[in-house]
Amino acid sequence: MTDNLGATIRTARVHTIGDLLRRSAQREPNKTALICGAVAWTFSEMDAICNRLGRGLLELGISKGDRVAVLSRNSHAFAALRFAAARTGAILVPINFMLNPDEISFILTNSGAKVLVAGPDLVDAARAATSKGSSVETLVWLPGEDASALPKDMTTFDDLLHDDASPLEVSVDGREAAQIIYTSGTESLPKGAILTHEAVMWQYVSCIIDGGMAAQDNVLHALPLYHCAQLDVFLGPAIYLGASGVITSKPVADNILALIEAHRITAFFAPPTIWIAMLRSPAFDKTNLTTLQKGYYGASIMPVEVLLELQRRLPDVKFWNFYGQTEIAPLATVLKPEDQLRKAGSAGKPTLNVETRVVSVDMDDVKVGEVGEIVHRSPHLLSGYYNDPAKTAAAFVGGWFHSGDLATVDADGYITVVDRVKDMIKTGGENVASREVEEMIYRLPAVSEVAVVGLPDARWIEAVTAIIVVKNGHSLDQDTVVEHCAGAMAHFKVPKRVIFVDSLPKNPSGKLLKRELRKRFLGTEILDHAIQKNFAT
Repeated sequence: MTDNLGATIRTARVHTIGDLLRRSAQREPNKTALICGAVAWTFSEMDAICNRLGRGLLELGISKGDRVAVLSRNSHAFAALRFAAARTGAILVPINFMLNPDEISFILTNSGAKVLVAGPDLVDAARAATSKGSSVETLVWLPGEDASALPKDMTTFDDLLHDDASPLEVSVDGREAAQIIYTSGTESLPKGAILTHEAVMWQYVSCIIDGGMAAQDNVLHALPLYHCAQLDVFLGPAIYLGASGVITSKPVADNILALIEAHRITAFFAPPTIWIAMLRSPAFDKTNLTTLQKGYYGASIMPVEVLLELQRRLPDVKFWNFYGQTEIAPLATVLKPEDQLRKAGSAGKPTLNVETRVVSVDMDDVKVGEVGEIVHRSPHLLSGYYNDPAKTAAAFVGGWFHSGDLATVDADGYITVVDRVKDMIKTGGENVASREVEEMIYRLPAVSEVAVVGLPDARWIEAVTAIIVVKNGHSLDQDTVVEHCAGAMAHFKVPKRVIFVDSLPKNPSGKLLKRELRKRFLGTEILDHAIQKNFAT
């Protein structure tokens, strides 16, 4: 086969993230692709805008392999940038907009980003981050969900929209990197997970098959697009299928409920904290949610009591639990609707294109009920951490990707996540999984939310500490919590401290920030001596 013929065949076989939108536009040119605020695009309109934006990026000096960082809340323009960058062969670097300028600067410098695209309320943070020294050559202003004034001294999204909307003539291989997603860096500096077009698209297939997704869905995209859960488990598959979607930058309960009703949303994803906030909203029972058919949860563990309440109050909605991590693009296992009650609390079984085991430190499969680490093999997986061969090697010891999550497996092969390795509490010489204590406390009717962490303690080394938000109109005291747990759990698992707060800290994706709780309450001594005496061994 000649080199020219080989290149011709590769062109005919092209399959990248950028191609998915074009194919949906050819199938459904006049169908609504996205609505965001006052903006509505059909698939053909979005396809053309992404071509125009891609040409603008090329004229800006972006070429294959260059990194394009984005610091923005959700918007139609963010979605367009995702597909436009893919068509140029550039590598997208989404950045958590809750980071401070020093943290943003680290990601820009580590990734070698050439362009930083910033949403209207994040321009100052972008300027501050780039002033600290980085490879960024150009700042680009990205419009948001709501109208805002254009900056006078920045290249804008509209400036980049080229007049030519024809397809780009850039050869992109599916095996090439599509994005670098930085992990949260809760215990150390963030790591950049490199994900290829193929890895992300294999993951789309798993999402669609095991998540019951369809072209007829009308999806609400409310969680931040910088996070791979919303970007690649829901937005990407929806565009791939030709499903319609609504984008919002305001993932608060009342806004979500209003959008579900106004746009007749059929499918929606949120972490447990957002579902809880919706259930607690006075607007919940006043909102018409009859169009909602598919509910997805993930990012953190759903308390069983909350799941039961959701199924009781939304009886016509089928629920899926999606579990995974950034490095697997990010879906790994799924608990399907038929198993929600039968296997409540479980993360389910490996999804279509994933092989998962729960292993001991010696890489042996654990026995039923024993705790081990979750490891994966899959075409979804990252191809490495950017510029970090040592951490890449450590993550793939034994030829499996090590997730850092602890779990058990039951006799039917269903996996139940018990904790992150770093969230296991070592108290009085015993290991306690915070999730087990949280599930017990959620059985108290007055509890709205709870997080259990270990805090340093002179006696226990780490004291099991329950931090609780009480439902409006209810009351709860420390003694009630302690007695409730003591009546059903081993003494070493019972909280030694109980703290009541108005709210729990969360990141923009709704994930509980236990590290913030550990820092906030470090050194507190709030359990009275009488209760401490009761727990003496």
